[in-house]
Amino acid sequence: MADPVPANVLQIVDRWGGIPLCGALSLVARLLAPWRPVPKERPQRVLFVKFAEQGSTVLAQAAIRAACEMVGRENVYFIVFRENRFILDLLGLIPEENVVTIRRDTVRLLAVESFAALRRIHSLKIDTAIDMEFFSRSSASLTFLSGARRRVGFHTYFGDGPYRGNLMTHRLLYNPYLHTSQIFTQLVKGALQDAAQLPTYGVIPDPVERDPAAFVAKPGEEEAVRRILAEVSGVEGPFPLLLVNPNASDLLPLRKWETARYIELSRRLLERYPQAYIAMTGAPNEAGPIAEAARQVGSPRCFSVAGKTTLRQLMVLYTLSELLITNDSGPAHFATLTPIHVVTLFGPETPALFGAPTDRNTPIWLGLSCSPCVNAYNNRQSACRNNLCMQGITVERVFEEATRSLEKRGVVAPGGAACPLL
Repeated sequence: MADPVPANVLQIVDRWGGIPLCGALSLVARLLAPWRPVPKERPQRVLFVKFAEQGSTVLAQAAIRAACEMVGRENVYFIVFRENRFILDLLGLIPEENVVTIRRDTVRLLAVESFAALRRIHSLKIDTAIDMEFFSRSSASLTFLSGARRRVGFHTYFGDGPYRGNLMTHRLLYNPYLHTSQIFTQLVKGALQDAAQLPTYGVIPDPVERDPAAFVAKPGEEEAVRRILAEVSGVEGPFPLLLVNPNASDLLPLRKWETARYIELSRRLLERYPQAYIAMTGAPNEAGPIAEAARQVGSPRCFSVAGKTTLRQLMVLYTLSELLITNDSGPAHFATLTPIHVVTLFGPETPALFGAPTDRNTPIWLGLSCSPCVNAYNNRQSACRNNLCMQGITVERVFEEATRSLEKRGVVAPGGAACPLL
């Protein structure tokens, strides 16, 4: 299978193709409005439009459950890029057959698959579509083209966000002071509001859920992952396992902490915990660089599992490990569905909005005056070319947080109590 169209290409298409498309569709929406009024009855079938960012889908759990309570789980649908459906299947909140996927191997295939997805959505008679991509023009266009007569999404009223036309019937103001999980839920509840009264929205947000649903391995999955670990490490085990994820998504490379620092951190952790092993994780297309990083640690107790597990096996690996250290990316959210403790490094974004809402997560964020520099308003673009917000996070700081987390879990340095085994 070909690599998907890069995120930066999608952003260029969304900008330069999305502006005229949203403008044209807004004119169509205005002409059709008298003949297609907003339904007065409650929503019957809900479609979530959420193409990318599997990690943020974890934060949408409360919103998905709210939609299921409103119309029944069998009447809740999702449209996503094919590679991003995994987390929906993992959460199991809606039927797997209700997930509509789009492949994006090439720009042409993306267009063809989008058309096919719209045909299927029209056949479902969706009456309510919720745009969860905030200020994306492509998602706004697809939300309109879904045929739903009730369309919920954020609107640019006074230039507070990128132009994307006037395609929503229920136009909400984006509130940058709410956690992302609350924002998603706000969208669902917005479908029940009087469209004529919006953006005035007199609903107090629900508290942020503190404990996401737990991942449970199926019979035989743990043993299969243990075999992978034994093959890669050369040790049958058991041993305490720490995970290091030295990658960052191509959507926002500013989030990356230098690989050299992960290498130094790994050496210090192995020295501090001589009974522990470190596995470096990553996507299959990063297997080579991550394997090289593991080699540079210079210890037989450090190895790479990048590209050696399926996504589901990666979740099982989290359940078998004590700690994950990662940039702010999808794994930081996936892991919080398991008992592992996560230390998450934030820079161009803030944990106040995107931090995993669980006590099993320790965010590290410097809070520089220029950080966060990316947000929903600027479509996660940044003029920054020198991520001081990540460079300023020292190995010593991460090491201290890691050891503090491990000690709470009973993993101690020599001379302390016995540590739990893998």
